[in-house]
Amino acid sequence: MSGIPSFSNLQNLTFLDTPDEYGADSQPSDYDYSDFPLRSKSHDSHADHDFMGYRRSDNNRGYHRDLPLLDSMADKLGELNFSMTPGEEEMGDEDRRMSDWSQHACAYCGIHDPAAVVQCLQTKKWFCNGRGNTSGAHIINHLVRSKCKEVMLHKDSPLGETILECYNCGCKNVFLLGFIPAKADSVVVLLCRHPCANQSNLKDMDWDPVQWQPLVSDRSFLSWLVKIPSEQDQLRARQISGAQINKLEELWKDNPDAKLEDLAKPGIDDEPLPVQVRYADAYLYQGILTPLIKLEADYDKKLKESQTQDNVIVRWDVGLNKKRIAYFNFPRGDGDMRLMQGDELKLRYSGSLHKHWEGVGHVVKVPNSFGEEVGLELRSSINVPSECTHNFCVDFVWKRTSFDRMLNGLKTFAIDENSVSYYIYHKLLGHDVEEPLVKCNLPKKFSPPSHLLPELNHYQVYAVRHVLQKPLSLIQGPPGTGKTVTSAAIVYNLIKMGKGPVLVCAPSNIAVDQLTEKIHRCDLKVVRLCAKSREAIDSPVSFLALHNQVRNNTSCPEIIKLIQLKDELGELSAVDEKRHANLKRQVEKELLQEAEVICCTCVGAGDPRLGKFRFKTVLIDESTQATEPECMVPIVLGSRQVILVGDHCQLGPVVMCKKAAKAGLSQSLFERLVILGLRPIRLMVQYRMHPALSLFPSSVFYDGTLQNAVSAGDRRVDHIDFPWPDIDKPTFFLHTLGQEEISSSGTSYLNRTEAANVEKVVTRLLKSKVPPDAIGIITPYEGQRAYVVQYMQFNGSMPQKMYQELEVASVDAFQGREKDFIILSCVRANEHQGIGFLNDPRRLNVALTRAKYGVIIIGNAKVLSRQPLWHKLLKDSQDQGLLVEGPLNSLRRCEMHLSKPSKLYNKQNPGGHFMSQTMYNAKEVLTPGPSYEVPEPFHDDYYATHDHQGYIGTDRASTAAAASMHIPVSMFVQPTPTPHHQRVHNPSNYFPIPPHPYITGIDPGIPHHLTSNSEGSQPLSQRSGSLSQASHLLSQSDLSQDSFTSEDYRMMGDSYLSQDSQPAFDLPRSSLFT
Repeated sequence: MSGIPSFSNLQNLTFLDTPDEYGADSQPSDYDYSDFPLRSKSHDSHADHDFMGYRRSDNNRGYHRDLPLLDSMADKLGELNFSMTPGEEEMGDEDRRMSDWSQHACAYCGIHDPAAVVQCLQTKKWFCNGRGNTSGAHIINHLVRSKCKEVMLHKDSPLGETILECYNCGCKNVFLLGFIPAKADSVVVLLCRHPCANQSNLKDMDWDPVQWQPLVSDRSFLSWLVKIPSEQDQLRARQISGAQINKLEELWKDNPDAKLEDLAKPGIDDEPLPVQVRYADAYLYQGILTPLIKLEADYDKKLKESQTQDNVIVRWDVGLNKKRIAYFNFPRGDGDMRLMQGDELKLRYSGSLHKHWEGVGHVVKVPNSFGEEVGLELRSSINVPSECTHNFCVDFVWKRTSFDRMLNGLKTFAIDENSVSYYIYHKLLGHDVEEPLVKCNLPKKFSPPSHLLPELNHYQVYAVRHVLQKPLSLIQGPPGTGKTVTSAAIVYNLIKMGKGPVLVCAPSNIAVDQLTEKIHRCDLKVVRLCAKSREAIDSPVSFLALHNQVRNNTSCPEIIKLIQLKDELGELSAVDEKRHANLKRQVEKELLQEAEVICCTCVGAGDPRLGKFRFKTVLIDESTQATEPECMVPIVLGSRQVILVGDHCQLGPVVMCKKAAKAGLSQSLFERLVILGLRPIRLMVQYRMHPALSLFPSSVFYDGTLQNAVSAGDRRVDHIDFPWPDIDKPTFFLHTLGQEEISSSGTSYLNRTEAANVEKVVTRLLKSKVPPDAIGIITPYEGQRAYVVQYMQFNGSMPQKMYQELEVASVDAFQGREKDFIILSCVRANEHQGIGFLNDPRRLNVALTRAKYGVIIIGNAKVLSRQPLWHKLLKDSQDQGLLVEGPLNSLRRCEMHLSKPSKLYNKQNPGGHFMSQTMYNAKEVLTPGPSYEVPEPFHDDYYATHDHQGYIGTDRASTAAAASMHIPVSMFVQPTPTPHHQRVHNPSNYFPIPPHPYITGIDPGIPHHLTSNSEGSQPLSQRSGSLSQASHLLSQSDLSQDSFTSEDYRMMGDSYLSQDSQPAFDLPRSSLFT
């Protein structure tokens, strides 16, 4: 009989002729025989008397067996031999059902409709075009996570067994492919986005390139190409979540045959211990952070070693130092990794024109707007195949130096009692310890001489004065408030007070160079220590670099001769090389010992050349961009005084491993100390933005405390021929309707409509005589960055060189930078996917605060308004007439209805600031008394009666209710200034303190001139609940410290300080000291 399974002993099979009344459909549903009768009442009645060998006895109302019939059936069934294929014995019921399906079932959910599945050509697995429980089609999820790009349709699909490729060039990258409807009916042409879809000869072939549309839309293939499974099919299929898909894809990297059930095996998905707010001792601290560092190291190694590029074409050159430089194209990836100057690469030759060769070098040139070319300076020029240009391969050389230095820093902190002071040791662990008094003779004037650095304003002077007297201090510097100048002034005063040498660090080389330049202006002896792999890279402070100071050192003529000889010959003899190394080591040691300030990156502080040095004072700039183990590398070099400078309302540390980031490695030391109750001093006077540009960031991110040192007149834009909706407010949001598309890498996004609008805005600015280097284009996605660069150069009406000089970069690349004009392309526009990176409020803060004169935001207002923070920005813009649409030459107000989203809500910390993402107990921050030395006496009676909202008295600090209540740190402030009669007030130099935004009212007992807006006491910042610009602007004389008397210091309280907090993990305090 056809369709019957094959058994090994077919000759023994006997098919019993079952009576019709016992008939049933024993075949698979595919056969769908309809001639089997359904059971009826008569059948049931008859079956009661005779069924499968049992007959009912009417006499005794029981059952007796018809033994001959049953024995015969048992003998026949016993002769059946059901053989199984190898491995089938171990299959479960679910797997056996799956094996009955065809081989083209979706590897995620099991859907096997030939019209709805697609095969990935790299992994040979099939996936459906259904979304299931995820936001994208399963095939797209797989292609993105596995970084594959080529697919084939099923042979039984409507289009047959077809590999999708470009009609013109044969490109098979589905994320690049799209279609153009031809004029002939039912005909479409597949073309890649670039360059084929942009060719001018398409119109001659009756193809309109304007109608080009991508094959992948909203993270699924178009339904006419690959069928979308019905809802019923998707409900019947195996249900799989996005998290399970991520884990399964990770398993497939090591075991391509892994199944969903393997995720349940022990050890597959173990989560590391999360970071804590407080630690019992340094060994626990080391034990929790060490696995996270190793996770990040393993991820970084795997990522870099997977970046091999084959068939690379090389262009050879010789540098000024007589070393060979190889130039080649290395496309910028859309993933986590970015190629940076100083990275090590291995270049290999695999052709037949030269014997096998490989050489290691470091990157001296990285891709930019001019092109994707990389410059690699080789360590050795021996046997370099410079006559060959093809058949080269490029590999990343992974170095574990940074991670080893972090691990050593944690180990030193745990075992070396002299690594830090007693107070810093316990404070970093979160213990309650009495703060020691730092003995110092404060200078009369805190600003360096005016010809060295700009005069400090009141807040900067207060910050300098405060940190000089504290063993551990935090300074929060919002955008444009001069935290680099403040840091330089702190270092200057430390040296003049005899507290040198000072170790100055930052997480990035750019930040270190900027601070080094400022410190050098203070006429101090500065040494910039950089990694040996970066010694050939030029920077504004190269003359201060240790290796260049060695070359220019006149105290040792012998080493200068050896250096010159090495430059001429390229190599030294063994004897000369040994002598050169010894002399270099000696001179480096002398230069470092003579230095008053040593500047390096955080991990650079672990350089062996600093191994025997001890630094009592350590300053870390941009500390909120460094992970906690990074900060520990310089801190454990004997620190007795630590100063952390940063802004936790801007971008935090970059952690590539999601598992490590989720466990808390992405939390900075600055943020944890804020959670522990150490209040940062906030700098409040911004010198960068037009007052209209600072309104929204000040109100949303800094509680309305930012004050403007620049006026609208200082940032006038009326001389620029540009269609601002309001010339007095040089900013607007341009609403566009373009749809997002997945970029060619499959891991990023682009928006062609927004790119075209960016080009129009840029061209208009360039025609208005705005120099290219004054314009910055920010986009959160690498795919959009690459497309904008390409689009402007191919479609812009200005000379191509002008577009090449523009900087197009990510939000991360612009942190700490500024431009005259910023154009922000938001990219995201979809129905199901959300807005990705744009959800991060810190990214929005950075993007909005880079411009000095004007900001133009281009995006889909309807999609962005679903997110509460963007809704607030759009609503403010609409209320001011700055939400516009239409062509640039005829902009009109956009009156679209913005549906009100849910309130800004912190799911993990209800009631907390929306930028604070972690829960923690109030008892962890409620400690008796103020968290730092208050400049003036603390009037407990006054605050207890006048500020019920912000003040927590000592009588309530340890109550059970407060100990169990989850609340943000920002509630614990002393915002209301003491009454006027308790101060010494000098009207000529009075500097009013703006009320704290959390205060809803001011007590009537406070004198009227402290609360009114009368002339002479006009507040200098935006008030809470209002975004109106203050009419009183800070003049340079107001900002100088000469009019800042000792009495004025007493007027500064906690209202100057930051109130925001950042992630930590809830840890009961009672469990810490057992």
